[in-house]
Amino acid sequence: MFGKFRLIDLSVPLEHASSSEPLPAQIRYIRHEGEGLQQMRQFFGVEPEDLIYSNGLGWAIEEVQAISHTGTHVDAPYHYGPISEGKPARTIDEVPLEWCFGPGVVLDFRHKAAGELIEVADLEAALVRIEYQLRPFDIVLLHTGADKRLGTTDYFRQPGLGREGVLWMVEHGVKVIGIDAFTLDRPFADMVADFRRTGDGRFIWPAHFAGIEREYCQIEKLANLEQIPRSHGFLVSCLPVKIQGASAGWCRAVAVVPEI
Repeated sequence: MFGKFRLIDLSVPLEHASSSEPLPAQIRYIRHEGEGLQQMRQFFGVEPEDLIYSNGLGWAIEEVQAISHTGTHVDAPYHYGPISEGKPARTIDEVPLEWCFGPGVVLDFRHKAAGELIEVADLEAALVRIEYQLRPFDIVLLHTGADKRLGTTDYFRQPGLGREGVLWMVEHGVKVIGIDAFTLDRPFADMVADFRRTGDGRFIWPAHFAGIEREYCQIEKLANLEQIPRSHGFLVSCLPVKIQGASAGWCRAVAVVPEI
């Protein structure tokens, strides 16, 4: 059915107490020789010597306490507000799977400074550079290079989209926009600074709030976009975990690159 292809992992891990998360996950690791063994003894009524295949060891499992926006994740329209395009906004379990598996397009914005806005003119110029025109259901990936600073305070220094850039792509039929940074918008600090300077609330979260007017999803905290060997002509899978009624779902985003 398929020819030869290469899979490129575009995700970052869901990590315990990550310094790259304002609301980090807490992961409790249950080990084979400790609580994992005790749980197996309880469930099966056995002693360690009865566990012949494992030489007396139990299972390993993890207990995760995390918001749905931790690690690489897909935001649903419901994240931006209760209404999108005049109707109830879709939660992550309602997002069509067809949106989350499709042709990928990488646009390189590593030249943009931290805090700088990626404008419509920048999007148009990036597409001219790669000789490509957006098509409906393209999954557009914004390459900023911020993932290389993961685990440091500089990770939060990145360029970002505004309202106009999101709406421009959605008008071209794009349903999913991804970025290899903490947020699709500019950094919180830059938005706050502009708001305090002007008193204009339109500086706050404009890319996200664009989803109230036009329905779209976004992938945040991508990684390894530089490993994709071409700007287009590959597929992206970003199928989110199906959390009922949720504003987002974790995903293992992958680029599927044909080998010619």
